[in-house]
Amino acid sequence: MTAAPRDPEYGNGPAGEPLTPPVLLSSLLADRELGLRHLAGPAAAGVYGVHASEMPDPSPYLLGGELLLTAGAGPADDPDAYVARLARAGAAGLGFGVAPMHEEVPAALAEACARHGLPLLEVPPRTPFSAVARAVGRLTAEARTRELRRVTEAQQALAAAATRPDPVPAVLARLAASLGGSVALWPGGRAAGPELPAAAREALSALLARVGREGGPVTATDRAGGHHLAAYALAGRAALGTATPARAPGDHTVASVAAVLLTLLTAERPAGAEAAALTRLLLDGDPAAALTAGPWYAVHARGTGDPQALAAALGTVLLDPREDFVRLLTDRDPAPQPGWRLGVSAPAAPAALAPAGAQAERALGRAEAARTPLARHTEPGLAGLVGEAEARAHAEALLGPLSPALRENLRGWLAHHGNWDRTAAALGVHRNTVRQRIARAGELLDRNLDDPDVRMELWFALRVAAE
Repeated sequence: MTAAPRDPEYGNGPAGEPLTPPVLLSSLLADRELGLRHLAGPAAAGVYGVHASEMPDPSPYLLGGELLLTAGAGPADDPDAYVARLARAGAAGLGFGVAPMHEEVPAALAEACARHGLPLLEVPPRTPFSAVARAVGRLTAEARTRELRRVTEAQQALAAAATRPDPVPAVLARLAASLGGSVALWPGGRAAGPELPAAAREALSALLARVGREGGPVTATDRAGGHHLAAYALAGRAALGTATPARAPGDHTVASVAAVLLTLLTAERPAGAEAAALTRLLLDGDPAAALTAGPWYAVHARGTGDPQALAAALGTVLLDPREDFVRLLTDRDPAPQPGWRLGVSAPAAPAALAPAGAQAERALGRAEAARTPLARHTEPGLAGLVGEAEARAHAEALLGPLSPALRENLRGWLAHHGNWDRTAAALGVHRNTVRQRIARAGELLDRNLDDPDVRMELWFALRVAAE
């Protein structure tokens, strides 16, 4: 079993989970009440949890990012093989409790940890393993609170920057400061923050061109030149790029807020033409005469964002905010928007806007039921209900929290109708490992895997995602 590595700044962590602040090994070593001592391996790592085991091979029970605690029974026979398995499983470190089995940490174990790059800590006799686990939980909660506060303050600062006389440079400068990196607006070359290395600059330019073109993704990420890169599509084929030496859990949220603000500030909105169209509609009562040939898309949306910002992101001023949802009309094919669930009609001519509105309403209901950011109208019949693009979008949204390893285990378990023994034999792992992974999948999905409807939905999603 090999766990996917986390960001090197933080160490390894559970693959497939949303990024959360880890507990740095240095914070545990600085806790005098624990009395931990670093003996071998790297001194820097990120801890996402604590697990205690005396098994010769505890790696099947690790998700990655754990500080494994042992009293010495597990690594007694073959320390090198023991440490190698932990390193492959993505363990953050090994804590060795001296007493009652050993008076000191075996030299062979320290050598193995140094050889395989696994941090080794000595846990003194006076420190219960549960005290280490509680310390990690406490420090994780504190880190999460700090990150939430940082994100909130950054959002407020970006909103204030958007009200300044020259708002675009102000938002870019504020975003660069909040992320501790560099940002760029494409096209136009407006930027803020330190100059990037050539490799990072070229890779970021490629990302910006990719999300800025028609039919491209809404967001994209990469790594180059020692930087984490991200690009966000704005209105009118524009794009926002960010480059940071390190990545914090809330950076994506902060950048998304900036993307919405920059969309509002930079989008070319033909307000005069649309106002004229509305005037003709009011005077003549004929939508076909008031609007261009289109095609037009009716959109129903529900979310927590600013409806005006949503309208700007969709390239329209034809907005009708209601009490608990928003109706829009746009001549641009809508894409998912942060903070919103969208129901989108089929392309329609101006004379067919009323049926398009009903289509958008039904599509929004499907989007909310499937917890997907956007659902489009489909033609009646089974084939229409599970169109390829919509099915794939739903599958990725549903299975997004799961790592490839957890998806494989879930697929095998469903294929064997929930039989633990047959699934374990097919996957070549212990039945308890299957139980643990399936339980973890249920937690990440927040679904009851005993519900046959849930199993059916997951099976179809896994089939679509595998194609």
